Amino acid sequence: MASLESAITDLRQLLASDASAPDWRWNVRGRLSVVMEALTAPAAQTEAWLAAREGTSNRARRQLQGRVSALAAGVLERLDAEVIVSELCRLQTDLEHYLQRVHDLVYDSVSLELGGSE
Repeated sequence: MASLESAITDLRQLLASDASAPDWRWNVRGRLSVVMEALTAPAAQTEAWLAAREGTSNRARRQLQGRVSALAAGVLERLDAEVIVSELCRLQTDLEHYLQRVHDLVYDSVSLELGGSE
């Protein structure tokens, strides 16, 4: 199972490649399935005081899963590769923001265990 971080990196590399290549769309679909697999991985449980932020993170994850699913379904059928690249770039940015929020959530829970910044 791939981590979300490596799945985003693979997607970024694919977006930098030539979108007119014959197998580009199949590769995009394959990378999106790896992203979806990484998004469905169970998240670590956090402390009770972080439950609200964890709930927000879970909602964002479900929205991203829906977007990934919709893009994967349409990537082979759409004619305009520029539109696909544009939507994938926006998805990549949103995935990176989600990953940063998850890292922040984990950092905050560890920070509490270690006694904070004092």
